Amino acid sequence: MAQAQSEIRYLTAPSIDTKRKKYGRFRKSGIKYIDYKDPEFLKRFLNEQGKILPRRITGTSQKYQRRVAQAVKRARHLALLPFVTDLMK
Repeated sequence: MAQAQSEIRYLTAPSIDTKRKKYGRFRKSGIKYIDYKDPEFLKRFLNEQGKILPRRITGTSQKYQRRVAQAVKRARHLALLPFVTDLMK
């Protein structure tokens, strides 16, 4: 019985709690207000179809992701950004 327990193998290595701190571009740059009138800046947070990229890809915090989403929606409403495109970038 002791041999059976020692032969336990894992599919993946046991994770060690070494969490990397996420890169927050807004906090690092000192940006407090996201301007909806700057479409070139907001295009960084959109994919080719014009969809808003998720937090896990952009690396922004939840607070700033909400602000980015609101700014993109305002820019779309004022026709500064398209709602849907084939190839935006």
